[in-house]
Amino acid sequence: MTTPAMITIKNLCKNYPLLTKGSKSSFASNLKNIFTPANIFPALKNINITITAGECVGIIGPNGSGKSTLLKVLTGITPPSSGEVQAHGKIAALLELGAGLNPELSGLENIYFHGHLFGFTRREMQAKIPEITTFADLGEFIHVPVKKYSSGMFVRLAFSLSIHNNPDILIVDEALAVGDINFQAKCFRHFNKLRDQGKTILFVTHSLEYVMQYCHRGIVLSKGEKIFDGSPKAAIDNYKQVMSGIEAQSTQQQQQSECLSYGNKQAEILDYALIDSEGKRCNRIVADDPFSIHLKIKFHQKIENPIIAYTIKDLKGVEITGTNTYYLGEKANAINSRTFLSGETIVITFEQQLPLKQGGYALSLGVTSFTENGLEVYHRLYDVILFEVLNFKQMVGFFDPESEIKIAPHTPSA
Repeated sequence: MTTPAMITIKNLCKNYPLLTKGSKSSFASNLKNIFTPANIFPALKNINITITAGECVGIIGPNGSGKSTLLKVLTGITPPSSGEVQAHGKIAALLELGAGLNPELSGLENIYFHGHLFGFTRREMQAKIPEITTFADLGEFIHVPVKKYSSGMFVRLAFSLSIHNNPDILIVDEALAVGDINFQAKCFRHFNKLRDQGKTILFVTHSLEYVMQYCHRGIVLSKGEKIFDGSPKAAIDNYKQVMSGIEAQSTQQQQQSECLSYGNKQAEILDYALIDSEGKRCNRIVADDPFSIHLKIKFHQKIENPIIAYTIKDLKGVEITGTNTYYLGEKANAINSRTFLSGETIVITFEQQLPLKQGGYALSLGVTSFTENGLEVYHRLYDVILFEVLNFKQMVGFFDPESEIKIAPHTPSA
């Protein structure tokens, strides 16, 4: 038996006018030229997608790729410029924080108001209120005007309203990023329940972990075009290729503008890079894949036993891990037992894996040595590379200990 299509998108295009400004006649000029090709921004280009009942589909892509525009067209917020969009069944959408909530009404009053919009009677909504309020976890704040809610309270109420109106299709645009980790887990448990009931879920996210864990399919958009539609893992791989291309254009500027550099430069770090398992410069690594840190160092003075180091911090500035050639001991004998002459240039490579939790991190580098005057700093670069770790495992804290479990029967002693 064929699974019915819940969402059908054919040859969808969405264009926005680009208004010029600066001349006295710009308004009249814009009226005349607003729909000429030079004054059109194509937000979506010839999109074709079919989503069937019971599917959970994640849409990923760089900023400005058209993800949110696609959802707005699907939900009727903005009309298509051309093409066809069909959705079969009741849609619940959570696209913008607090959208559909009246800020002057209390949470409870908004529940009744929202139910009325969806065609429920007051008696039907009264029956739903315990479920909605329990899921939203607002306590006594359910009687407070929502204009006094925090962003997390907003999204809990809005999401609870959306999923308890018995939708056939649930559409979410990154709203869950506002909720705390417990609420996010609750939402995705409910996603699984909706999937089991044959409901269709479509959501935009920047979390590749969500796509890997909860989706049947992943769709990648870039510059308004659908460039991939397939398995979650393949979609993530495709997305990483797109992002690597974008990062390759901006990496050098990012590295030069965002780091703090100091030291006497008797030894100088001339170049540095994260290198992925395929030998390419990158700003994104997979936790279980090998990668390397490369440094090119030039010595401007004679230096004995230099110490080459790296440190990795989270984006709050907390040091997570790192090492140096002094700590590595015999593994770094080629450095530790040498004297480098003025004018000499070397390339140092640290090879490792990084089983950290998914998120953003900053890499710092340094060249120092112990002299008769104590620790001498030749060159330090703080937060020289900002990078992301992709990790699809669930864990506590920062580090995955890769534990193994053994179970044996307990034999009581005599």
